[in-house]
Amino acid sequence: MNVEISQPDLAETPVGCGPIRPEAETLSDSLRYRVFESVRSAGQISRSDLAKCLRVSPASITTLVGELLDLGLLRESSDTTRSSARGRPPVALSVQPDAGYFVGIKLARAQHTALLVDAAGRPLAQASLACQPRRRSIAQVLEETGQVLDALLAQAELARSDVACIGLGMPGMIDHASGQMVWSPMLTDADMPLRTLAEDTFGVPVAVDNDANLVTLAELWFGKGRAMADFAVVTIEQGVGMGLVINHRLYRGAGSLGMEIGHTKVQMDGALCQCGQRGCLEAYIADYALVREASTALDPTNTDAAAPDVMLQQLYEQAKAGNEAARVIFRRAGRFLALGLANVVNLFDPPLIILAGERMQYDYLYADEVLREMHEMTLNRMTTPQKVETHAWGDLMWAHGAAALALSEIADAMAEGRR
Repeated sequence: MNVEISQPDLAETPVGCGPIRPEAETLSDSLRYRVFESVRSAGQISRSDLAKCLRVSPASITTLVGELLDLGLLRESSDTTRSSARGRPPVALSVQPDAGYFVGIKLARAQHTALLVDAAGRPLAQASLACQPRRRSIAQVLEETGQVLDALLAQAELARSDVACIGLGMPGMIDHASGQMVWSPMLTDADMPLRTLAEDTFGVPVAVDNDANLVTLAELWFGKGRAMADFAVVTIEQGVGMGLVINHRLYRGAGSLGMEIGHTKVQMDGALCQCGQRGCLEAYIADYALVREASTALDPTNTDAAAPDVMLQQLYEQAKAGNEAARVIFRRAGRFLALGLANVVNLFDPPLIILAGERMQYDYLYADEVLREMHEMTLNRMTTPQKVETHAWGDLMWAHGAAALALSEIADAMAEGRR
């Protein structure tokens, strides 16, 4: 297995990171945390603007900013957003980039991707590791994770001890709070203490979550959802996942195992899902579901030894070329997706649903007729159709979310009054 490393494009890095929340919705948090969060999300802000934003006195801001400067979490620099004709140049506050380094790693069957960011959320290095697309033990996965982690840090000339936190995500059911991996389609093990095992292996604090939540965090911290109070993300790849943001915060459920839309039942005693149950939504939409049906539309002499990704691409190309059997397969998957999205609307009524994942390259899954059918199955069909957008970040979409997961640890520490 070879690790590929590359330099992220810093020119496209957005200013600031993290949720942009109205002040009225942060009053339950400590004031020092609210100061830090406001600076981080703004990217750069003056003391006076910070006081206006938080609706507190300049004296209070001066005191709290002084504490954060002493802790090495904030820094002062020239305010590039303002100009001064005379006197001292305006001073702005921003997050101290080297206050900590954070790693996000997305684990998958065929490829692991990793991203290194500083405390301000600015990407510093990225790496990927191609793997054999098979199930393996958790010990094997942690060994592979160590390879991509060390390659990432070597590129940035850092050691593991320099990392403040690693965000680690994979498909399956992951209890974020306890760090327990309940089940994953990429592992032969089940019910394993993933966070503890990873921390013991790498000697670094680790936060864990499922990959659908990673994409949602990517949108919440770096993407379209930064200023949105509520939105949903549905991912379609090897499985079907969902993340939900309520009041600018990721909702996980009582046991961190909620939002498993892929395992909601759409047909009793239906197709076999990789979770072992029957009739799950993803058993009709995910990669393995489309591959299962592909043999009915493709020349068997060309598919017997073909990899799943190759078969999917052939199936899509055949559908575009007019192969009716291939088009029926995508049309059927699209109808099941419409059903799943309609259920999301009826349950949560989010102002925006973001469709993400590698399968978004197959436009049959989000064609106009699919979205129209979704709307017809919702209770608000007499109003404006639900807003649905597709967002393809590329391979690093998941790693961005894992980095956000790691960054959120410092935010949680600030909220709880810890360093």
